[in-house]
Amino acid sequence: MNFRRKIAIDLGTASVLVYLPNKGVVLNEPSVVAMNSFNSKIISVGKDAKKILGRTPGNIIAKKPLKDGVVADFNSTEKIISYLLRKTLGKSLIRPEVLICVPSQITQVQRRAVIQASKYAGAYNTYLIEEPLAAAIGSGIDVTDARGNIVVDIGGGTTDVAVISMGGIVINKSIPVAGDEFDRRIQDFVQTKYNMIIGESTAEKVKINVGSAYPRDDGELYEIKGRNLVNGLPMHIYVSSKDISVALKKPIDKIVDTVQEVLEQTPAELAADVYERGIIMSGGGCLLKGLDRLISERIGVNARIVDGPITAVVRGTGKSLMWMDKLKEDSDSHQDLRRKVIVSRMR
Repeated sequence: MNFRRKIAIDLGTASVLVYLPNKGVVLNEPSVVAMNSFNSKIISVGKDAKKILGRTPGNIIAKKPLKDGVVADFNSTEKIISYLLRKTLGKSLIRPEVLICVPSQITQVQRRAVIQASKYAGAYNTYLIEEPLAAAIGSGIDVTDARGNIVVDIGGGTTDVAVISMGGIVINKSIPVAGDEFDRRIQDFVQTKYNMIIGESTAEKVKINVGSAYPRDDGELYEIKGRNLVNGLPMHIYVSSKDISVALKKPIDKIVDTVQEVLEQTPAELAADVYERGIIMSGGGCLLKGLDRLISERIGVNARIVDGPITAVVRGTGKSLMWMDKLKEDSDSHQDLRRKVIVSRMR
């Protein structure tokens, strides 16, 4: 009997979520680490670290250790995973087994970086599952069905588009355009049009409050405070939903184009299934107002947002924990082999 505890982690660019068997999602925190640059000591992780993002003195650095869904800072990623294990499982002499979801098109080097960071953080064994497959499972889709489904997972760092059939990914594409890119576009727009510099947190608030895929003439204005680019003094402006929709046009177009490219490469029979079943959207980025409607109109296929889109990936990763014992011990083996093992046990 295996007495090791199992834990599922959605190690995202914007946030990290943790799922425990029989408990569900137990943790949802920003993937931010604050550390002392003099001695590399971690000061805070998650929500506490995000509060000081962009507000730190010279010796304290607050940063996101993951970029575009992959490890950009190995040591900080290790600290985040260690923090998650300690906070959710407490202290234990028996190291846990960990299942982590990753973008569908990361390289073998990037896979090994995630596995090694998890190992150094205290995991006994670490396995990986692709985000679109996890999102499909978390959305309640029977991934072993021969009929095709298309999943569009818009996270913080990446957008994954994949057609799934027979428990595998038939066609997929991953692009580094998602929620964080929306924030950067808002920052660039405000700086270009109003000569004002704003931080990431402010841009995210703007996106949540008045961000929209469609220009809306509802007269709603949102106040933004920042620093004047010319004289360096504090200032404030008011922006509308129409302004922000202009700022977000290019990244939204890239996402729509990616969905179209994947569908163009999809076999005819599966394309017919997709037309009948529609596009399934998950991830925090899909909550941008009007984005599902825009994709539906542009692609000509109904798009719907799943229940609980932010936690869909980690829920699917958590449901996959029951098959983790069936995976091969070699964590560096190809993901397709791993997927076949999972599917064979699901039937």
